[in-house]
Amino acid sequence: MVGGYTFVGRGAAEIAASVEGAVRQGSLAPGAALPPVRELADRLGVNPNTVAAAYRQLRDRGVIETAGRRGSRVRSRPATTMRDEFVLEVPPGVRDLSTGNPDIALLPPLDEALAEAAARHARRPMLYGDMPVDDELGRLARDAFDADGVPAGPVALTSGSLDAIERALLTHLRPGDAVAVEDPGWGSIFDLIPALGLRQVPVGVDDEGPLLPDAEQALHQGARALIVTDRGQNPTGGAISAARSEDLRSLLADYPQVLVIDDDHAHGLTELPLHALSGSTPHWMLVRSTAKAYGPDLRLAVLTGDPLTVERVRGRYRLGPGWVSSLLQHTVAHLWRTEVLDTAAVSASYAARRNGLLTALADRGVTAFGRSSMNVWIPVPEETVAVAWLLRSGWAVAPGARFRLSSPPGVRVTVSPLTTDDAVPLAEVIAVAVRPHRTGRFA
Repeated sequence: MVGGYTFVGRGAAEIAASVEGAVRQGSLAPGAALPPVRELADRLGVNPNTVAAAYRQLRDRGVIETAGRRGSRVRSRPATTMRDEFVLEVPPGVRDLSTGNPDIALLPPLDEALAEAAARHARRPMLYGDMPVDDELGRLARDAFDADGVPAGPVALTSGSLDAIERALLTHLRPGDAVAVEDPGWGSIFDLIPALGLRQVPVGVDDEGPLLPDAEQALHQGARALIVTDRGQNPTGGAISAARSEDLRSLLADYPQVLVIDDDHAHGLTELPLHALSGSTPHWMLVRSTAKAYGPDLRLAVLTGDPLTVERVRGRYRLGPGWVSSLLQHTVAHLWRTEVLDTAAVSASYAARRNGLLTALADRGVTAFGRSSMNVWIPVPEETVAVAWLLRSGWAVAPGARFRLSSPPGVRVTVSPLTTDDAVPLAEVIAVAVRPHRTGRFA
């Protein structure tokens, strides 16, 4: 019995399901130590190999972590508990800057694109055995990659960036392998990696991308993959500069076994040039999602990479969904062909709101970051106090815990709902919220 929970099961799957259910229900708390393999085997009257197999299943699913002689423990944030489940409740009348959603006023209209896709479908619907990538969409995607200096490679499609990243990791890594990730970084990546049975190694970031010393340490410690956000880093708004890209490429030249994954989700939202790491190692992938620029419901991402990685991702996708809907493909092809999205105008609109807030914060002595896209990251001494104070003052922001592994506290502000007139009043409230040594007690 651990913390009042009694382990049950005769087979490895039953034991694993019992433990996972207890973690999900809260009977086994994060950090709780599990019995040694032989001890639990004696209790259940099973072979130690059965318990060992159950523990391996739990580790591979990101429920527990093992530390050699120190035994096995429930992960501090099990993969059964997604970061997105911790949703901030926004009372009526409070401005919600916590979601990370784009400004719907800046999303292009889909009417013509959807109508054309429907007409094409009527003339020739997609059938089993057809090519998984529409010729026009594939050509437009490859042309865009070429224009940004992305190395030559085949094109494939998935249902979003996270889908592509998951499949790429699964094709090259094994449970227990380490993945170098940005910290602070995208919370969904922090959920995905342990769910795949992989270990994440944090790499600090600044306005110009991953910090070189941190990346070097992660690779030296044996990281088998490196995931970077090229532009519009979530949550900091950073973008990899030409100098940082060159330094990281020189570093990666000494680690040819590493899979490099570039996430260029801000494509279409920023005019900052792309300085990807693609091609710096033999196995690499660059993925671009349509979600932020064209709408989160347009679940399509295009990717390219070395032939082996792309073919493996294609193969994994064929075993599941099979292909991305041709209706979506034709819709995106129309949007790209007609250039309905004015990237310069969209970039300028987000920049005006972002820079207005950054300037107002700087005028009040508050350090903040946000070089591109729609988010601003603000270091704070205490997240709970800052979030509560802002909420009480009429502003909801995202607590940094969603985006951190070991980096210092902060809050994320999404500027999409803001106007330029909001910058000063919001900055004044933030300046109070980030003052150190507040008690955190409110009337």
